[in-house]
Amino acid sequence: MNITSLCPLFKLDVLSGFVILAIGLFSVLVIVYSLRFMRNKQKLVSFYANIILTALASAAVVFSNNLILLLVLWGFLGLTLYLLINRGEESQDAIAKKTFIIIGGSDALMLLGVGIVYYLSGTFQMDAIRLELNNSLAVLAYLCIAVACFAKAGAMPFHSWIPDCARYAPVPVAAFLLASLDKLLGIYLLARISLDLFVMNEAMNIFLMLIGALTIIAAVMMALVQHNMKRLLGYHAVSQVGYMVLGIGTGTPIGIAGGIFHMLNNSIYKQALFFTSGNVEQKTGTTDLDKLGGLSKAMPLTYISALIASLSISGVPPFNGFVSKWMIYQGLISKCQIANGKWQMIVYLLCLAAAMFGSGLTLASFLKLIHATFLGQSVNGKRAKVAEVNWAMWLPPLLLASICVIFGVFAIQVPLKYFILPAVAGVTFIGTWYAGLSTLLIIIGLLLGVLIFKLKGIRPVLRQDTAFTGGETLDLAENRVTGTEFYNTIKDLGLLATIYKNAEKGLFDIYEQAKRLTFFTASALQYLHNGVLPTYLVWTLLGMIGLFILLR
Repeated sequence: MNITSLCPLFKLDVLSGFVILAIGLFSVLVIVYSLRFMRNKQKLVSFYANIILTALASAAVVFSNNLILLLVLWGFLGLTLYLLINRGEESQDAIAKKTFIIIGGSDALMLLGVGIVYYLSGTFQMDAIRLELNNSLAVLAYLCIAVACFAKAGAMPFHSWIPDCARYAPVPVAAFLLASLDKLLGIYLLARISLDLFVMNEAMNIFLMLIGALTIIAAVMMALVQHNMKRLLGYHAVSQVGYMVLGIGTGTPIGIAGGIFHMLNNSIYKQALFFTSGNVEQKTGTTDLDKLGGLSKAMPLTYISALIASLSISGVPPFNGFVSKWMIYQGLISKCQIANGKWQMIVYLLCLAAAMFGSGLTLASFLKLIHATFLGQSVNGKRAKVAEVNWAMWLPPLLLASICVIFGVFAIQVPLKYFILPAVAGVTFIGTWYAGLSTLLIIIGLLLGVLIFKLKGIRPVLRQDTAFTGGETLDLAENRVTGTEFYNTIKDLGLLATIYKNAEKGLFDIYEQAKRLTFFTASALQYLHNGVLPTYLVWTLLGMIGLFILLR
């Protein structure tokens, strides 16, 4: 039965259907996780009420088939976002205000875009709108709505609220919003307007691809040098959005399908990673990588979940992140095959290189995280005296890690077959990936390695000795090697050093730059309004002269 025929305000199809299922799954897992993590916190009634309201409003947004209804619900989500982030602490209050301003500003542009769409189409019904980007008004409308999508999902340059929220907001909130719901909603709406409301052209596709490539590289470079586990995850929450935007920007069925599949995959492994960071914080009292280490034996289930999710986000086979990235790569290769000019080919190749290079840097930064948190030497050279968290906190990330495996090994049989391919018509794979056979070979290789290691007579005799450098003996208890030092040297490399310093000063933060401009303008106006009557008369006279010149 077509729900649109019963109520024209709502529409249910394959794309919106699986997004709503994902919203339900992530909401339930966050509630289960919060029952233990938030049990000693204040304002729990309002917290759970906001979680439920956010989930219901998010589902309604995905159901919406009317632009006015969409605007109302989208704005309501901005309010619940503020309430969930701000739990009463001073740092959370500042970040919540920053988030509300960025999201609210983009919502104002979205309102303008919807108004232009109505002016051009004469309707607010989304399934009755199909605008070609052949005039400046249509392009402006698309860009205004796309900005709201970028801000919600966290694409550059509207990303700066995400790393801050990741560090200071409660872990369940970060896992619920930054990792899952905001990505689902932002990319869902971007896909919806790009596939249904507007007829894309090559120029707009290239614009999306460049935004995606920039987001991938810039965010992962920032993640690489972070010393805080949650802030590192926050920058990766931004970087992964670049793959989704890049996939949709290819305009090819395989690339679009890959971008939408990556939207789902990212929500799965990113929520698992935030949950594991919460487990570490709960047991150690910190997420500072310099103060962690040696937790793999103390928290084995959390470690396994973090390891699988880290491999998934890095695009390592046979996990789900590899499959969606592989599809995006195919979309870019397809664009290269049909490129009409040399400059287009250069753009496509640069975007492909950015996507692949970004995966390598993602793996590097998660090697740093896993080493510093779980495998490295603990503080004072002794393994932390902690135990695994309560089942309500280790079960959600372990379940999500299991989905990473299932959606990777059985990608064609399960998620692509039932969720992705029915939503995007005409998907054709360029290459062939035998996930089952590859997984079997990986397992066999691992088992053979363990068997060889365990065989008597082959296993080497291990000798433990003191470490020394240049003939100087080192005390590892005082000279601990942490994963945070892995990539510090890149912060001192010429141009990169300048970029990192400017990034730390907020040069690339659109909120900080807008705030500085506002304060500068306000100070200038304050200087002019000095309370002296002759000064006001002079400005009034000059204004009248200016009007006469303009209107003559």
